[in-house]
Amino acid sequence: MNTAYIGVGSNLGDKLHNCCKAIELIDNIENCTVKRQSGFYRTEPVGVTSQDWYVNGVICVETGLSAQDLLRFIFSIETHMGRVRKKKWESRIIDLDILLYEQHVIDEKTLTIPHPLMHKRKFVLMPMVQLDPDLIHPVLGRTMSELFNDLAEEGQGIMPIGSV
Repeated sequence: MNTAYIGVGSNLGDKLHNCCKAIELIDNIENCTVKRQSGFYRTEPVGVTSQDWYVNGVICVETGLSAQDLLRFIFSIETHMGRVRKKKWESRIIDLDILLYEQHVIDEKTLTIPHPLMHKRKFVLMPMVQLDPDLIHPVLGRTMSELFNDLAEEGQGIMPIGSV
């Protein structure tokens, strides 16, 4: 079995419900079990600041699926939940991103692991620190805590809203 970390976010509709529903659907994938879940955070949008704030969290899953197969399943969950991909940075009912897959480094057209921006985003690193502060980023060679502590205090508003 492989360990993967998946970012979960929403800024449309009942955001918290959307995130919880996606986690439930991920846990129902054959050969994929949600082992741990961070709390949820209300987070300022990055990229297009005129959008509603997001609800974000991270889950840790154990899976027998390859990273590519896991990606196919989470894309199908996004589609099932009503996500339509039109343009980058748009509002979304659900957003699922594979952040890490073991300590693998994958650079393919449709899949980049580790997620190329995870080390710059509080809404990823704060939940990662909650789940596994000493986990080492496979490219940067630094722990999640170190990466989080390197981020500027200003910007990227984030507020805990608890776990479900």
